[in-house]
Amino acid sequence: MQDDKTASLQEHTLIGFDAAMGFRLVRATADEVVLEYDVDERHHQPYGIVHGGVHCAAIESACSMAAGINAIARGQAVVGVENHTSFIHAVRRGRVRVTATPLSRGRRSQIWEATARDESGRVVSSGRVRLLCLDAGSDLAGEKIARVEPAR
Repeated sequence: MQDDKTASLQEHTLIGFDAAMGFRLVRATADEVVLEYDVDERHHQPYGIVHGGVHCAAIESACSMAAGINAIARGQAVVGVENHTSFIHAVRRGRVRVTATPLSRGRRSQIWEATARDESGRVVSSGRVRLLCLDAGSDLAGEKIARVEPAR
């Protein structure tokens, strides 16, 4: 297992969408990423349970962070191209922990799966994310990707 990257990634996971959703990085290695969030009203849909989009986003964030750790060692960036998330049990409150592990870590694409569990350990959602690995100089939304340097 590669060194724990949690500290070096912490600043990057506390911005943008992840910060808005209250996602926190618990652990990050080349073989596993764990994030968690405490459910509150920003996560709810009209019936007072966690919105399916939040489950999808948490699965995507954990898998993307994990794939990024692996790609950055080659100077690459990653982007998600497919997310299949299943909603298993409804959640109204409490802490949700999402754990991502690899299925395939290729040079051009990676596939990661993640499972989200509530505080009692019950599976609340699970998903699989396919990510494209992009080399420096690749075009992404009209801009070139700069070379990505490994965190120290």
